Amino acid sequence: MSRKIEVTFSRSPKAGSGASMGLAVLLATEDGGIGEAAASVDPANSVERAMRVAEFKGRAMATLDILAPAESPANRILVIGVGDPRTVTEHDWARLGGQICAKFDKATKVTIYLSLPGAEIGGAQAAEMAMGILLRAYRFDRHKTKSDDGENDADAGTVKVTIVTPAAAAAKKAFEDAEAVVGGVTLARDLVNEPANVLGPLEFAAKAKELSKLGVKVEILTEKEMKKLGMGSLLGVAQGSPRGARMAIMRWDGGKAREKPVAFVGKGVTFDTGGNSMKTASGMEDMKGDMGGAAAVTGLMYALATRKAKTNAVGIIGLVENAVDGHAQRPGDIVTSMSGQTIEVLNTDAEGRLVLADALWYCADRFQPKFMVNLATLTGAIIVALGQHYAGLFSNNDELADRLAAAGVATAERVWRMPLGPEYDKLIESRNADMKNIGGRHGGAIIAAQFLQRFVKDTPWAHLDIAGTALGAPANEINQSWASGFGVRLLDRLVRDNYEG
Repeated sequence: MSRKIEVTFSRSPKAGSGASMGLAVLLATEDGGIGEAAASVDPANSVERAMRVAEFKGRAMATLDILAPAESPANRILVIGVGDPRTVTEHDWARLGGQICAKFDKATKVTIYLSLPGAEIGGAQAAEMAMGILLRAYRFDRHKTKSDDGENDADAGTVKVTIVTPAAAAAKKAFEDAEAVVGGVTLARDLVNEPANVLGPLEFAAKAKELSKLGVKVEILTEKEMKKLGMGSLLGVAQGSPRGARMAIMRWDGGKAREKPVAFVGKGVTFDTGGNSMKTASGMEDMKGDMGGAAAVTGLMYALATRKAKTNAVGIIGLVENAVDGHAQRPGDIVTSMSGQTIEVLNTDAEGRLVLADALWYCADRFQPKFMVNLATLTGAIIVALGQHYAGLFSNNDELADRLAAAGVATAERVWRMPLGPEYDKLIESRNADMKNIGGRHGGAIIAAQFLQRFVKDTPWAHLDIAGTALGAPANEINQSWASGFGVRLLDRLVRDNYEG
């Protein structure tokens, strides 16, 4: 089952004897150089000999696992390559942490020496490595009664990790914020991984309400309240499900009084059958994750509140289940959105944009934010265009788009800007209503974004289509989960770098 990881920072390893250190980790450069710390765990220079015999070159992320000699205070020594220290990025330190975590095996004590010849490793890098360890350690196994190796003990033990660095004090301070972000990513992953019979709109709303414990002000709108507000677009999606609909409004007031907030809006379709325009059975089980945008917004609000971000932020999530029964929305139905604009629903499987239409209008109308960023697992078309390594970025504001792109580079939650324009807008014109919810066969992700733009007023806005990155994305050093939690680190970085203080 999942193992708990406890991370501490120290200027020197704790005294001990025998195998008390457990697993010792050393860093190596691409030319095979290792730091002075090696002498404290390898008095016989066995590591250097093992590296020569194995022809280990210290290539980035490469590892060499060695049985420690009798004279060592460790029982195993892991050497991990960093490549050229001059080219190691902030995110590379997180990747290194994840790669080390993958090699813990049965170790319960791990000591990592952040030491390289001719290189200075600061507290921020140490904290980033610790974050990578925690993100890699994530497992969603709460519904398993036995672990993969057959054990039935729900507590698989704690791994105590000590990162030895001269910058221990700075690392500890930086890790406070990093740990808050890890908590937000973990929450987002848990929400997306949870099956739809456990997590419906009401249960998701209750999860959002729990953020009140962190000082987040949370309001939950019921169907009756949304109907009174005129949210016919969102409610039309929900009408085929007996589980109802909710909208959660989360507010973190960490900035100056009366200062306009930054705002984040998430699509929260807790399960998507496609409605009457039903999906095929193959892969439909993945539609429990069609609320990845709402999960990211909720995780972000957790992170901002936990690290006491100096900003005013609003998170809004529209929560529905797109199901099929005799009450379900039909192709050809016309609904009236909160904005007063009418929508001809030609495809009930293009439902996420209908949910976001009312959520975006509500956000812009009530809060008049500095900007709005919405996240949604919106289209398969974005996966055709970009694969699963970039999210699609659509925006009406160059500054916001550039800042999102920069945050994506820093966190490796990368985005790629896609076009918007009046030529695409013509494709959603309807003969029977103000617009229709689908266009032609081509440019599906663009058409969806063009639809959303009609509901943002003059607010600076960006739409992130995370269909390829939030779930089922390729595993990497810091994530082995089906649900990645994509968007939490990206948006936390956007706020941290541009909208605090």
